[in-house]
Amino acid sequence: QVQLVESGGGLVQARGSLRLSCADSGGTWGRYAVGWFRQAPEKEREFVAAISWSGTTTYYADQVKGRFTISRDNAKNTAYLQMDSLNPEDAAAYYCAVRFSRLTSKDPVEYDAWGQGQQDTVSS
Repeated sequence: QVQLVESGGGLVQARGSLRLSCADSGGTWGRYAVGWFRQAPEKEREFVAAISWSGTTTYYADQVKGRFTISRDNAKNTAYLQMDSLNPEDAAAYYCAVRFSRLTSKDPVEYDAWGQGQQDTVSS
C-alpha cells in the first residue's frame, strides 16, 4: 500500500528556495509516475510538475517552468521538488501524488494516492 509522506515545506522570503520531499513509507514505490500539485486558499488544486517512473520525462506548469525542478531517487522511494526564485504567488499547500502508471499526467483525477500536503508560505 502506498503511503506518501511529505516534508520540507515552510516559510521563505521572496526569491528564496525550498525543497520538498515525498517518500513512500509503505515501501511499494513501484513503477509509478509522480506528480506535484498545489492549492492556494479558495482556489482549485493545480498541476505543478510531474515525472515518469524512469525519470526521463518531466513536465512543468508554465508558471513554474525554469524555477522548479522535479526529480526522483527510486532507490530511496522518494521524489523531490526543488523550488527556486519563489514569489508570493507560489504560496500554497503542496501535495505529491502517485499514478499507478509509468506515464505522467497533468490531471489530478488520474492520480491514485496522495500525500498529506505541505504548506509553503512566501513572504514579500
